[in-house]
Amino acid sequence: MFVAKVTGSLVATQKVESMTGRKLLVVEPYRLDPETRKSLKTTGRTFVAVDTVGAGEGEFVLICQGSSARLTPETKNLPIDTVIIGIVDTVHVDQQCVFSKEAARSKGAETEAAE
Repeated sequence: MFVAKVTGSLVATQKVESMTGRKLLVVEPYRLDPETRKSLKTTGRTFVAVDTVGAGEGEFVLICQGSSARLTPETKNLPIDTVIIGIVDTVHVDQQCVFSKEAARSKGAETEAAE
């Protein structure tokens, strides 16, 4: 499993029948910043994931890849390699919070108010 940020969506009008009706999101995996260990940092990679939990753009999510992506009831027997299986609320490492959905939401509201 990996932590990733939803950075966009993907629409494919022509696809195999088993994928019809599946929400596809663009996700970017994140990792712990190796220098500070106080925040999450992008890995610079991007994947397309099937969304099974109703995630939205800008949210941090939990993803599974490879054969594990096909082990959920929603994705069994689908031709997928990446699936979103959760929406992240907080991440704690070494007894400190390196990500908080609530803090990110508040920070976004402050940025909008300043504009």
